Formats: sequence, structure tokens, C-alpha cells
Amino acid sequence: MSLQTYYQEFEPAENLKHIIQCFWYHKRAVGEEQSCFEVIPDGHAEIIFHFGDGLKIYCNEMLNPLPSPFIMGLQDGPVLFYIGNTLEIIGVRCYPWVVFDLLNIPPGKGIHILDHPVKELDPDLAALMLSEEIETAVAKVQQYFLELFSKMSFDNTLSKAGAVIRTAKGSIPVHQVADSSHSTIRTLERKFKKSSGHTVKDMCALIRFEQVRNELMLNPDSNLAGLAYELGYTDQSHLTREFKRYAHMTPAAFARKSKKDK
Repeated sequence: MSLQTYYQEFEPAENLKHIIQCFWYHKRAVGEEQSCFEVIPDGHAEIIFHFGDGLKIYCNEMLNPLPSPFIMGLQDGPVLFYIGNTLEIIGVRCYPWVVFDLLNIPPGKGIHILDHPVKELDPDLAALMLSEEIETAVAKVQQYFLELFSKMSFDNTLSKAGAVIRTAKGSIPVHQVADSSHSTIRTLERKFKKSSGHTVKDMCALIRFEQVRNELMLNPDSNLAGLAYELGYTDQSHLTREFKRYAHMTPAAFARKSKKDK
């Protein structure tokens, strides 16, 4: 198998930075009829437009094609996607405590099939992919979200709370998140659950896991005891338990896999 990949990120406009972390483009050419790749959880929800031979996922003991676009919500564990020979993606990496309100759809975990006007972008984006006008395609997606945002009103409490959690890399108690966002714990938890489908504590745990995952992907030889201390885990055993909860493997096994993949 000959695997060729390309990845690029695009910074969002200032008005969107509290909703969207980045736009991104990814291309994979695998050189065979079908292959698969694994997506490990992190603290974002992704809107995925995909082109080429498409994306499939196992459901009810058979491979099912996924429409474009769909939302990849917060995950409890790894998800395995199957692709054909080529795949191109334009992704919108969103903060999960605001994106579902922006699209006016119920929050939830895992894959969401979108019933929203945003899917009307797909034909134009597909044409731009064929002509390799990637930046124009990303700009078109961004313009759509700028117009959508201009028609919406948001509770700043969630954006403030989310920013505090990400700045602390998930290592922050719920009462401090509430204090920093000028809210009570009860009110914050209610709003967070309603907007993202998760509690503040769960979101902190997932974002803290994301920090460990990223570090081990970049530096597989990182000291786990040092990471546990740096990210506020009780000890290395605590880090290992939390990591297995989301990655379904130990951090040591994940590090070995990352080193092999490199």
C-alpha cells in the first residue's frame, strides 16, 4: 500500500473564534480499493464535508456510507472509518458547547447525520475540490458560518466557561469554571448539558485526555509520570485509567503505536 496524505489548517475570522477553532483540509490517497483509519476522541465537534470515494462506517454488521456533511460529535472511544482509493475532507473544528446551538440541532455523542441547510454547500464544494481550489472552498464555508452567526444570539456564559477549560487544559475544578464565567455551578452545569450533551466535569476530563494524546502522538517517549503531574492527575495510575477510558488502550500502548506510525 502506498499512502499519501496532506493536511492544512486555516484560522477562522475573529468573529468565529469562540465557536470554531479552525477550518482544515485533508487529502488521503491510499493506492488500494479500501483501507481504514482510526479517529481518537478529543474535545471538539467536527463538521465533515467529504469528497472522492467517500467515507463508510460499520453499523448493524455492515459497511454503510456516510453522507456529506455529517457531524462527528464528542466520542467515548475510537471510531474506525473506511475509505476507498482517495478521500478529501474540508472540516470545521468546533467547540462543542456552542456548535449545536449555532446549527439549532440537539447535542449528542458520536456521528450525527445533518438535516440542516449547511448541506446545500456540498455540490459547490465538490466542484471546487475537482478544480483544486481549496482556499476558495474553505472561504465559502467560512462565509456561510459568518452569515449564520450574524443571525444568532448566544449566551456568553458558555463561551467564557469553554475558554477557561481549554486554557487550563482541562485541569480545573468545576467551581472555578463557574466562578470564572460568573455563574453558579448548578446554572453552568444545566447550560453545558443542554448545549453540548456533556457535564463540565466530563468535558474537562476529555480535554485533559486530549493533551496527553497529543503529547504522545508528537513525543511517544514522553515520561508518563511527568505528564500526570503536569496535567493535574492524581498519579500515573490515574492518568492510565482515564486514558484507557477514551483510547481503549493504555498510554504506553498508544505511545508504541504512535512511534510505529511515525
